[in-house]
Amino acid sequence: MPVDSNLPGQLQGPTSSGLMYSDTGGDGPVVVLLHGVLMNGSLWDEVVEGLRDRYRCIVPDLPFGAHRTPMPDDAELDLESLAKMVAEFLAELDLHDVTLVCNDWGGAQLVVSPGGSDRVANLALVSCEAFDNYPPGLPGRLLCLNAFLPGGTFLTSQLLRPRVIRHLPFTCGNMTKKRVSNDKFMSWIEPLRHNRKIRRDLNKYLRNVPKKDQLLEWAEHQRTFQGQVLIVWAREDRLMPPTHAEQLEKHFENAELVWVADAKTLIPIDQPEILTSHIRTFLADNSSLKDR
Repeated sequence: MPVDSNLPGQLQGPTSSGLMYSDTGGDGPVVVLLHGVLMNGSLWDEVVEGLRDRYRCIVPDLPFGAHRTPMPDDAELDLESLAKMVAEFLAELDLHDVTLVCNDWGGAQLVVSPGGSDRVANLALVSCEAFDNYPPGLPGRLLCLNAFLPGGTFLTSQLLRPRVIRHLPFTCGNMTKKRVSNDKFMSWIEPLRHNRKIRRDLNKYLRNVPKKDQLLEWAEHQRTFQGQVLIVWAREDRLMPPTHAEQLEKHFENAELVWVADAKTLIPIDQPEILTSHIRTFLADNSSLKDR
């Protein structure tokens, strides 16, 4: 059963698909924020704190290895299935005119593709996977490779415990400039270390990366999205190419690109106040709040 709490990071659910989530509640326009692999909804805590005074912020914990409740045994967790799961999540919570925000993971772009969800009014892409950049960079490729090795995902979770290892370029070093606090990072990898079903869930995703031609075909379909699109990108990003940000601005009909300095992929960690300001401006211009 859902818990009666508005605090970021305290989970509610699960939904019928098995997703846990946090929800600030309220009658404001709805913002749904999606995180990436080896993270959970706590990635967005500072941004949620900056939005919750006027907006209802909902943050699902996607099954990317830092989720604390395993998914059902028969859950399909490839990229396309997860996009459908997000669309079903919006329907189950009866959400409308949603502003969908994603960082690192690019699956939100599939949610707004034809056959995805008509509940999304606007989209905010924050230094995320795009086009055929799945998995992103050397860290992403190594993570997927390890998922095919016996015990590989468990070994990944163990190797990331020492700070000296996790801050190397081929692990998590190129994700942030500020670096994730040790307490937060350890909370992300603890479920992976201690629960084989959590590792199973992550492996289902990592072992089913779509082919490049399929990814590019999906990207072409996304052009049909008619809502407003905010693209927030780190100029120094090494995993999500800045050229993709420029391509995305041309890719969508109604897109705006803003750059963030002194940040890498995880802008919610490196520059949460700047990111929150950009999202608030975007919401003020494009959410249903302006009609109230």
